[in-house]
Amino acid sequence: MKRDGAKVTDGDSAKKAKSDEISATLGEILEINDMPTMSQGKWKNKTRCLIFGSRGLDYRTRHFMQDLRNIMPHTKADVKLEKKNDRAIIKEIAEMKNCSKVLYFEGRKKKDLYITMADIDEGPTIRFNVEGLNTMGELKFSGNCLKGSRPLLVFDEHFDEEPHYALIKEMFTQIFGTPRYHPKSQPFVDHVLNFSILDDRIWIRNYQIILEGTNKVKDEKFEPETVEIGPRLVLNLQRIQEGPFSGPAIYLNPDYVSPNERRRAQGYGQNGKSYMNKIIEREAKEEHKNNLPEVPKHVTDEIFVNN
Repeated sequence: MKRDGAKVTDGDSAKKAKSDEISATLGEILEINDMPTMSQGKWKNKTRCLIFGSRGLDYRTRHFMQDLRNIMPHTKADVKLEKKNDRAIIKEIAEMKNCSKVLYFEGRKKKDLYITMADIDEGPTIRFNVEGLNTMGELKFSGNCLKGSRPLLVFDEHFDEEPHYALIKEMFTQIFGTPRYHPKSQPFVDHVLNFSILDDRIWIRNYQIILEGTNKVKDEKFEPETVEIGPRLVLNLQRIQEGPFSGPAIYLNPDYVSPNERRRAQGYGQNGKSYMNKIIEREAKEEHKNNLPEVPKHVTDEIFVNN
């Protein structure tokens, strides 16, 4: 027990300084833990998208579906659907998976691919013919993005010129846009999904956002650049239905030509070309025959004329 007025030793001073240092460190840790983070927001938009396909899809389509699931954290998968089943069953499958949106891939004749996207609650249903498809593995671009990051959706100005394109734009926004504060999403944006219209086709591209500058966070004069990541997709609109996989058609593309009709026209063109070649060969043969020199008749040619 220390007497009043006793001097404090050096050991007591060291213990007090160490205690103050620990208290300051704990205070800094508590202050850091109390800082607000992006993950503490409330997840309000419960939109989920079901991505699956029918039987008979090739490996490129299956890899493309997996690429979409990698860049869309709010998606779910399901087993392949039999082609003989009614499409109305797709709505029941989506409801069982708690999904409000559907991307359904359907293969025909092992060469044609169709994508149907629909809103399960009230519709509509939009059907596309896929005219171009490339996976990330095929392209091998240098761009890259973090899995689960939210995309920045960029639309061409032509989407606002026609009513059916405006409807497609809204569907793309709800399907490809990752909901804010989604548990599987990252709290930042590092890639861009570009939707453009050219030659009455919808072209979809995925780009990485690269920030150039000394200070990528505080520098206000940085110039962002984009590097393509993949995958790629080219869609040709076929029709739009009012309800989810049912209902009357509210829009039919007047310029749409089915793959069967294109192949048939190409076959007719080849047949017509071969027919014209035969006519040209026949005319050339007759012309060659007419241009042959006349051979004088032999005496024996008239022996059996009267008989």
